[in-house]
Amino acid sequence: MQTSIAENLLQDPDVRVSEGILRSCVHCGFCNATCPTYLVTGNELEGPRGRIYLMKSVLENRLPLNENLVAHLDNCLSCFSCETTCPSGVRYSHLIDPMRARIEKEFRRPLGARVQRWMLARMLPYPRRFRLALGLARRFKWMAPLLPSPLRTMLELAPRKIPRRSSIRDYEVHASQGPRHARVALLTGCAQEVLGANINEATIQVLTRLGCEVVLPKGVGCCGALIFHTGNRKDSLPHMKRNIDQWSDEMERGGLDHIVINTSGCGTVVKDYGHIFRDDPQYRDKAARVSAIAADFSEVADSLGLPGGARIPGKMRIAYHDACSLQHGQGVTHQPRELLRAAGFTVVEIPEGHICCGSAGTYNMLKPEMAETLGRQKAEHIERTAPQAIAAGNIGCMEQIARFSRVPVVHTAELIAWAMGERKPAALAKLDSAP
Repeated sequence: MQTSIAENLLQDPDVRVSEGILRSCVHCGFCNATCPTYLVTGNELEGPRGRIYLMKSVLENRLPLNENLVAHLDNCLSCFSCETTCPSGVRYSHLIDPMRARIEKEFRRPLGARVQRWMLARMLPYPRRFRLALGLARRFKWMAPLLPSPLRTMLELAPRKIPRRSSIRDYEVHASQGPRHARVALLTGCAQEVLGANINEATIQVLTRLGCEVVLPKGVGCCGALIFHTGNRKDSLPHMKRNIDQWSDEMERGGLDHIVINTSGCGTVVKDYGHIFRDDPQYRDKAARVSAIAADFSEVADSLGLPGGARIPGKMRIAYHDACSLQHGQGVTHQPRELLRAAGFTVVEIPEGHICCGSAGTYNMLKPEMAETLGRQKAEHIERTAPQAIAAGNIGCMEQIARFSRVPVVHTAELIAWAMGERKPAALAKLDSAP
């Protein structure tokens, strides 16, 4: 695709990257066939091809950042299914993220939207604040119908029961059980630390049983992904830099074979730190080293291999949900399935499994109508496979699917830990068919 971006704008590193991506797009439209919002609306501007045209027009100063244009870009889930589909290798993710940052700088949103985004940036990345907010939301759920739409959505999505606190403490080192094969750092995250403490605990159980020394470096917290994808670099980049510093120090102190991430939305961004900080002389090299050893839990566990006796009898039927950030963002698809099969589960494929569930980080709070449509579709497709449980590798997907499905949802790490002799996941406790 030809571009005509002004030379002065090309001095911006993000614009230079965007121009290269635009030039690689042949406007074939294959991407629309797998874009969730295009499939729901049938609107050309609600698909990747249309959005690429809009972003190109903004960069060429042919269209202003008005309310209508921003709405079409906001409606993008950043599921990156289009990247998997694209025959030309267009890196749509490296096009939409800088455009969102530009929108946050140059476009003034309505007051309610500004308040909502401000609250998300100051709540989600901080586990203590987030837990406190959930407690308040639970008490005031009755007020939801009285509030403006952005705040009403946040109250409605809050769980009715506050999850238990994690037993994991910062800073900890968990010794390998048996000979040590690797030394890894685990990202415990922010929202997941509150919503799914059992996931981090199960991950540590599996990794230590597989011969990993698991370290939780002091000061590592939110990876920045949730806020970065809203275009808010002011609040997201400091989180990233802090993590890069702490992991780099740990590499120097004791060496790291992997940085293990069990929330795929976080993993996709951490693996992209090298690109995000490519023009930062202070962080460029450190970020690249961090990205180079970042790995999803399933990648590490699959590479180490489960011991022969780690199996659940009875061939429990599991529908494996491919989180978009894992299958499209990281290209990780077979490792979780191989792990589950090795652990004795029967893995069933979900129809239309490449289509997003509608969670997409903060999307289900910012765009609740589209998120609900996609969530209900996902639940219907899953239940057609008649599974006993649903496995996933991303806390956001788990929470979203659980809203619309009666089938229990568990993290892949919880199932593998159970197969290795740890406690049965709480979500499965009432399943009569489970051993």
